[in-house]
Order: sequence, then structure tokens, then C-alpha cells
Amino acid sequence: MFGAKPAPQSFPVSKTEAEWRAILRPDAYRVLREHGTERAGTSPLNNEKRAGTFTCAGCGTALFQADTKFESGTGWPSFFAPIDGAVATTTDRSFFMTRTEVHCAHCGGHLGHVFPDGPPPTGQRYCMNGVSLGFMPAD
Repeated sequence: MFGAKPAPQSFPVSKTEAEWRAILRPDAYRVLREHGTERAGTSPLNNEKRAGTFTCAGCGTALFQADTKFESGTGWPSFFAPIDGAVATTTDRSFFMTRTEVHCAHCGGHLGHVFPDGPPPTGQRYCMNGVSLGFMPAD
């Protein structure tokens, strides 16, 4: 196990673990359903600069508008604000530290963590695993 899973919750999009395994690539399943982390610098979404929307790779929910993405230098796609109501947070006490986990508010999929060291206007850095995201160009 990669991180501590939060207590079971009910989400609008709900599937059995077998159903999640059937629709997700193994690396996406490991991150979204088992709270894993992809290796820094491996996501093609790090270089995505087009207008559009970043979505949950599990359920397709729109999570972040492209104009909230910024280069954080961390090796993971980073955003300063999610779309209202798209994400939720829980306290993550895994790995001998306390962090704020970010998950999809619709399917509960683990996306990454949020830190208070981002740019204006929010000062937040939503550091997301690229494998937990999809991208829909504006055009």
C-alpha cells in the first residue's frame, strides 16, 4: 500500500474495485484507487499548454481549467485553483507527515496533494499526478 486510504465514503460515481480495474490502466488504478504517486517528470500533461479542461481520469469530471495551470518546477502538473465543487480534501497522515490530500469529489479518486506555496491569486499549489488526469482541449 502506498498511502493511507481515507475512510470509505459515498460518491456520486461508485464502482467496485473490479470495475475500476477493468476501466483504468494499471498505473492510473495504482494512483486513483490505491493512493499511489507517479514518478516526477513522467507525465506528458506537464507540458500541456493548450486551452481546455483537465478532467478526472477515473470518471471524466472537469477538475481544473487550463488557465489555472502553472509551472511549479516539481515535475507534476500544478494548478492554483480547482473548478468549484470538483475536488475535495482529506488529511493524509501517511509517510510520517501530515499533508492535505486532494481527491475527485465525484468518484473519490486520489489526485495528489495541495500545498500553501502556490502563486497568486490563491497561494495554493494543487500538485496532481498526471496519470490521474485527462485533458480535453477547448477546440
